[in-house]
Amino acid sequence: MKGTAFALVLAGLTAATSAHASGPEAGKLSFSVFGGTDIPTSGDVHGGATAPVPDLGPLNPDLAGVSAELRIQPRSHDRIYDRADSYGLELGYGLSDRSEVFGQIRHTRASQGNVQVGGAFVPALDTELPVYGNFSTYKSYSAELGYRHYFLQPGSIRPFVAGRLGATRTDAIKASFDIPAAAISIPNARFTEQSWSASAGVDVGVLFPVSDNFSITAQAGLRYIAKLDGDDRDIGGLGLSSINDDAKRLSVPVSISARWDF
Repeated sequence: MKGTAFALVLAGLTAATSAHASGPEAGKLSFSVFGGTDIPTSGDVHGGATAPVPDLGPLNPDLAGVSAELRIQPRSHDRIYDRADSYGLELGYGLSDRSEVFGQIRHTRASQGNVQVGGAFVPALDTELPVYGNFSTYKSYSAELGYRHYFLQPGSIRPFVAGRLGATRTDAIKASFDIPAAAISIPNARFTEQSWSASAGVDVGVLFPVSDNFSITAQAGLRYIAKLDGDDRDIGGLGLSSINDDAKRLSVPVSISARWDF
């Protein structure tokens, strides 16, 4: 009995869905508003380096004449920033009832992150003191063009694949480094410059028609942002100028959008 009821509900939903034909159509425009999350999977915020510091006196006068060796380890986006919020707008143009081109603008934001970035080995103490880094909010703005191809006929729930290329502007990032055990702090060090980088992505998703002109889309994919420009003005003197040279990001964006066709 339960199986029959489920089949009837499913049939009703299918019939209701099939009555609508929202989605791409040759010469037809669409407008979408979307939001979701962006989950980092690969790419370092900073690399690793080992740098001798002959005298800690400039960082803490009480340690004048004491040497140390900074041992910084790579730290990835997922360790520092975790998930980011992402939202934006899209304008599409139908090439046929199965394909369209689109332009999209997107804002991505992740809260500041704090993590141990390595250690400072002090020979005089024969010990390694933990070094912590606090990185400012990650914010980026993207403008991308893409192509999307749909499967199945109009009027049904339609899976699709898409690809995109464009550019992403990432705001400057500052980092504060602290060695609490030695009372050493380097606040608000310039780390990366505001940068434009190439970006690209692929998506898979499903369009759910609601009416002739409105639909809901759910999608996920992979997104790549090329490296940022490092800013060494505050950390270069510590021998750490190489750690911010390769700040790439690979992530999985997951979003839901509301789409209007006209």
